[in-house]
Amino acid sequence: MAVNLNDAAYELEKVLRQTDEYKQLAQAYAEVNADPTTKGMFDNFRQIQMNLQQKQMMGQEITQQEVEQAQKTVALVQQNPKISKLMQAEQRMGMVIGELNKVIMKPLEDLYGVPQF
Repeated sequence: MAVNLNDAAYELEKVLRQTDEYKQLAQAYAEVNADPTTKGMFDNFRQIQMNLQQKQMMGQEITQQEVEQAQKTVALVQQNPKISKLMQAEQRMGMVIGELNKVIMKPLEDLYGVPQF
C-alpha cells in the first residue's frame, strides 16, 4: 500500500483549521484588521519583526537602536487589547504546531535518537 504524504498533510491542514485555537486566531486577526488604527500598529510591528529576522538570517548585526525600537513597539502593541489577544492566540497556535512537529519528527527520533545538547 502506497502512502501519500501530501494527502495526509492536506487532511491535517483541514483538521487544523477546525481547531478552537485556529478559530480563535482567525477571529482575533479579523478584529485587528477591522480597526484601521490597530491594523496600522500591527502592520508596523510585523514589519519591524520581519526586518530584524531578515537581518539575523543574513548574518547582519542588529543595532542597539533597532533593539530599543523593537522593544518600544512591542510594549506599545501589547497595550492594545486586540493585538494582545491576537498575540496570545498566536502563542496557543504555535504550541499546537509545536506538538504536531514533535509527532511528525518522532520517526526520525526513533531512528537516530534524541539529540543530546
